[in-house]
Amino acid sequence: MRYIILLLFACLGLKAQVINKTDSNQVKMDDTLVVDNGKKDSLKIFKPTISDYRFRTQFGEQKVFDTAFTVQKSYIYTQYNNRDNFGKVQFANIGSGFQNLVYYNNPERNLSLLPERKSHFILGIGDIKYYDVKTPTTSFIYHTAMRNGAALQTTYTQNFGKNLNLAVEYMGLRSQGFYNNSLAANNSVVFSGHFNSENKKYEAFAHFIHQNVNNEEYGGISDLDIFLSGDSRFKSRENLEVNLNSSDSRYSYRRYYYSHSFAPFNPERYPFKISHTIFHQGNKYYFNLGSGDSAFFGALIPNRSLSSKKFSENLSNTASLVFDNEKFKLDAGIRHQRITLGANNAIQSPESVAETELKENRLGAVGHLKISLWEKLALNSSLEYSNGKQFGNYLRSANQLKFEPIPDYFVDAKVNFQSAAPSFNYLLNVSPITGHNYNFTDFKNESILEVGGTVGLKWFDAQVFANYFRIDNYAYFTSAGQPQQSGSSLNISQIGGDATFSYSKFHLNTRLLFQSNLSNKELLPAPNFVGRANIYWQSKAFKDAAEIMTGLKVHYFTKFASRDFSPVINEFVLPDSKAYSIGGQPVLDAYFNMKVKTMQFYVEAQNFTTTFIQNRTYTAPYYPFYDFRLNIGIVWNLFH
Repeated sequence: MRYIILLLFACLGLKAQVINKTDSNQVKMDDTLVVDNGKKDSLKIFKPTISDYRFRTQFGEQKVFDTAFTVQKSYIYTQYNNRDNFGKVQFANIGSGFQNLVYYNNPERNLSLLPERKSHFILGIGDIKYYDVKTPTTSFIYHTAMRNGAALQTTYTQNFGKNLNLAVEYMGLRSQGFYNNSLAANNSVVFSGHFNSENKKYEAFAHFIHQNVNNEEYGGISDLDIFLSGDSRFKSRENLEVNLNSSDSRYSYRRYYYSHSFAPFNPERYPFKISHTIFHQGNKYYFNLGSGDSAFFGALIPNRSLSSKKFSENLSNTASLVFDNEKFKLDAGIRHQRITLGANNAIQSPESVAETELKENRLGAVGHLKISLWEKLALNSSLEYSNGKQFGNYLRSANQLKFEPIPDYFVDAKVNFQSAAPSFNYLLNVSPITGHNYNFTDFKNESILEVGGTVGLKWFDAQVFANYFRIDNYAYFTSAGQPQQSGSSLNISQIGGDATFSYSKFHLNTRLLFQSNLSNKELLPAPNFVGRANIYWQSKAFKDAAEIMTGLKVHYFTKFASRDFSPVINEFVLPDSKAYSIGGQPVLDAYFNMKVKTMQFYVEAQNFTTTFIQNRTYTAPYYPFYDFRLNIGIVWNLFH
């Protein structure tokens, strides 16, 4: 209130001095309004700049709101999940997930129920953003849907004084899709808060997140020959017969999280802290078989409900001692977890309910080391170990070393190792469909070794990267949808790079990846090459009031014997006798993007060649890639 009164006096005649902060690192982060009580009775108004609007993850560095208009944004804000999905091929409706063309390890699936196709929308603990903004800030991200619907993500954040920030984010997506029974309805809500006391002795991070990933399951098209016939009657895809007409799957993900630390002594002289983190996470997966869809799967188990459910819960408590200064951070602690994995399916009688539930208490240790030297070398290493009777030992070590030997060149190396039970979707399933029930109790730990790195070069803003994976006891699903593990190792090598070539206002951005399954390639079929090229023109326009980017993208991956998709468990399974190879078909997108102040527009004609050429691109066997669609994305940051 006093700020408003002071501003009114300024308007009535006090001399105002405006200071533009062009470099937030050189100007002390004072309040927006500061009164000078010196000889000159003047009012100093500090005008916020973009450097006053920052965010971070709990274990990451602070970053400034990125309002730059770059080619990387054209890969992110043309996708419904607002991520660069290179190495993935999308299903025919937004909100319906992807098939991974490039292997990577997703730690979010460890000791947790997370079906692969549902994982592309999920925000883990390390994905939650905490803000620090000078004035209230609102962000909007909008996408058009397929046939009917839209996707909109809205974020509002505000500082309450210097030490407390609260934020709320809601994302809603509803898209009808081109095929019958292919509706996608996803949503998420995130509340987050960050507090740091005035004396810097107490700091807290907290969030609540609830996400739903719900999809109607159409089971693929029934007759591939009709799809490829070119018959004009089937250009409207809703006229095509699909395998499932009333089945659906639902996934729910909820987490309560609170982490805080206290420094008992002066943190500048004795940088020791006591840290405590507690969270509860619950995951639920449902599959509802339509009453008329049983013929596609074959026989059903008598007296079983057509709806099935499985779930996992994790209540985690961690206490740590932390040594934390600017160049060296070390924390070590102990962790207790209460983990539950369950499934149930009601028998249609009043006497009993079929239910399976596994529970265990796990004890373990965690550690984290972070070293920064000379602003040219950074080491980030973490280790976690735990043990329980149901799911055995768990070990994960992640190590990253980044250094800059000479200016504008860097090396980013990593060595990661993980030994854990297969993801919970492999361990348990209860279904009314014969042959889709399993209780995988004699599993072995799946061990994954990852060695790789990236070299950044000044020339052409280029990066070259390479990765090697060795996977022992690899978990996979047979063509019948049953879990198994390999008897010998999978060895996967990847090498690639990206670069931007420029001439005047014309640019060519490319990203290429070569991948080889050196052993057991039949268990994880994947393309040998995935590539993307983007030729575009970028320039200021309208007397520098706007910026324009327009061009053409080409996406391509080589032909390979793809796995099938199972809608019952929402996983990819080994191909059966009806499967066929996919890939070898380029996909072209033409686009026109524009930035005006803090608003960015992304208009893209995706897969536009299908307006005059038959669509022969697939996400998985019997699941065609989407036809031509006009995607409109809008990003708007409002700094109030």
